[in-house]
Amino acid sequence: MVARKFVVLHQDSTFPVDYDTEDGLEVLRFQIFSLTLVPPDEQKIVTEGDDRLVSDETDLASISDKLRLVSIGISGKTDKSDSEMVKSDEELARMLQAEEEAMMFQQYVAAQDSTEFERRIRPYVSQVLMYEDPVRQEAARKTVPKDELEEKALVSLAMEGNSGPRKEEQDYAFLLQLLFWFKRSFRWVNEPPCDGCGNKTIPQGMGNPLTSELAFGANRVELYRCTFCSRITRFPRYNDPLKLVETKRGRCGEWANCFTLYCRSFGYDSRWILDFTDHVWTECFSHSLGRWIHLDPCEGVHDKPMLYEKGWNKKLNYVIAISKDGVCDVTKRYTKKWHEVLSRRSLTTESSLEAVLRTLTRERRSSLMPQVLSALELRDRNEQQELERNLHSPDDASVSLPGRQSGDKEWRVLRSEFGSDENCSVSSSSCPVRICVDHHVTNIYDSFLPLLTQFVEDDIPVARAIEVLEMIKRVLVDLKNAPYKTRKARVTLDSDSSSLSPEQFLPTLGGLLLALSLKSARDAADKSVTICLDGEPTKTALALPVALDALRELVTDLSKCQNLNKDSLSFPLLKQNRVCSGSVLASGEELPSGIATAAFDGIQESKWEEPNGAKGCWIVYKALNKQMHQLVAYELMSANDAPERDPKDWVLEGSSDGGSSWSVLDKQTCQVFEERFQRKSYKITSPGSQANLFRFRFLAVRDVNSTSRLQLGSIDLYRSLH
Repeated sequence: MVARKFVVLHQDSTFPVDYDTEDGLEVLRFQIFSLTLVPPDEQKIVTEGDDRLVSDETDLASISDKLRLVSIGISGKTDKSDSEMVKSDEELARMLQAEEEAMMFQQYVAAQDSTEFERRIRPYVSQVLMYEDPVRQEAARKTVPKDELEEKALVSLAMEGNSGPRKEEQDYAFLLQLLFWFKRSFRWVNEPPCDGCGNKTIPQGMGNPLTSELAFGANRVELYRCTFCSRITRFPRYNDPLKLVETKRGRCGEWANCFTLYCRSFGYDSRWILDFTDHVWTECFSHSLGRWIHLDPCEGVHDKPMLYEKGWNKKLNYVIAISKDGVCDVTKRYTKKWHEVLSRRSLTTESSLEAVLRTLTRERRSSLMPQVLSALELRDRNEQQELERNLHSPDDASVSLPGRQSGDKEWRVLRSEFGSDENCSVSSSSCPVRICVDHHVTNIYDSFLPLLTQFVEDDIPVARAIEVLEMIKRVLVDLKNAPYKTRKARVTLDSDSSSLSPEQFLPTLGGLLLALSLKSARDAADKSVTICLDGEPTKTALALPVALDALRELVTDLSKCQNLNKDSLSFPLLKQNRVCSGSVLASGEELPSGIATAAFDGIQESKWEEPNGAKGCWIVYKALNKQMHQLVAYELMSANDAPERDPKDWVLEGSSDGGSSWSVLDKQTCQVFEERFQRKSYKITSPGSQANLFRFRFLAVRDVNSTSRLQLGSIDLYRSLH
């Protein structure tokens, strides 16, 4: 550990930074962000005098104490130092030279005849037309819980701070939810279970297809013998997506075939992607992003085109997009090694390949109206420009892509698609600053005070109090299960004086209803109360899971109490004055479901996951509008699985000067979470001065020898009112 005092030069200003080199470069970037408002992922830092780029490999203990912010990414534009520009130019020149040599070599090894290439493509041009069949589309739509996916799409946008999305943004969010739903609904088949007893089967070769199987394009039928009852089970490889909507099983061919139908059924411009090295997936055009998006239903991965070359270590050659509107070579979207790919493209020459694709595309577009044709041709030109830019743009080294996850392990290893880490998933070591959309969480926690106060004042026994909470929970469950646009639940007002009437507690539930964007109204006969929406449905959809989790926890906590009194109305039973609506930066995160803000969303099932955090990582919380807070307590909750990833040792620090210096607020060692979703509460014994930056430095996880990861279900910070 070396303490340094840096001076950072930016534009016409200088910023002093006190820094501990043990914290790593990302913490330094965040400190600079706090002072300059330049986001960490847009910073280029060099040492003053020799313009040496400061990177993760730089020895921060020995470099100059004068640093300069020389490159700022704004709207995609980046200023570079001379040394960086020379390096970039040299790399580009080498790449172009290698591509030219590969192209020349291809002229000698590639077949001049394009017949074989066309033979492999043309059958699929007819197959994708099945996606345009109204009968198939309607059959697909009927199986989709459309309202549920719409709700999840809107909630996902709201959690990013987008509470009033444009239609294009809603459409893209729905597409991603459709992908995630399909991943959960469709089943991968290694060997099918026995049709008779459900036990394991082993391959027995191929069989002759039945007429009923041929009717849905199953020209190949695999046979499997049960290891228990010896029964033969047939596995027809259906090519008709109509049948796949029914069976919901298969391998990558069936997955991509069926998912592309689902995409077309909901109106997305979709393409079936054929990878000549034996894989298939889908692309859809996003009007929100203005480009084609990679979607792999087998892996549940979206917009990660480098998945195959970088994650699976695939040696790509041809990646062809096929749709009702034509055929396109999109290989350049999926590679950063075009000169190597060129050396493997030997089926035909590039000029012959382009001629075949032009012919097939003209055939598909021959009957289109001129204005439609013109729009498609413009989109084609824009895509070609994008592909060329992508080819020579630097790869994002901070993103870690997994090996193949679908399929049996031995099969994946045999295909050399296993990757380097069996448990690897999409993750990033260069996280953006994320905004916490969690004001509703704080409001929900605060709303329980009036209800608990009434329990104490009315001397309600603990068992009766739990009954009331369970009744409230049942009402919220009914609301959650109702259609999100028209949520409504009815509560009967029990007149039996021997029981606790809901009417007795309705006045104290006003804060909870307000936090959930709900309202109550009595019926004309005054015998029931209707709970319904009072505002945007998305606000209620966002808040209901939080309230249900909070109620479950409150019931658990109350069940441990012998009685309720005024002393009970304190932390941790009451979780008042929770800090909210700040921004978060972490040392790393899992994409898309384990991002840093997941630790602050109030939902048990979500979590922040740091892929490389087992031996040390950090997460920094910046208060809204730089408001100063005096922390008096905090809580951590274990995540849903993998106890070995629970934090064991950590330090909580606060800063009031933008991260230049830090004060220790609390330190814990040898902490053990005995259960999943277990919340541990900690009071800060010496709160000290106020701060607007709070940093957790997690030093070790529960079992550092069995995992590289750290994960947390939730982090809650509580402030003093004084």
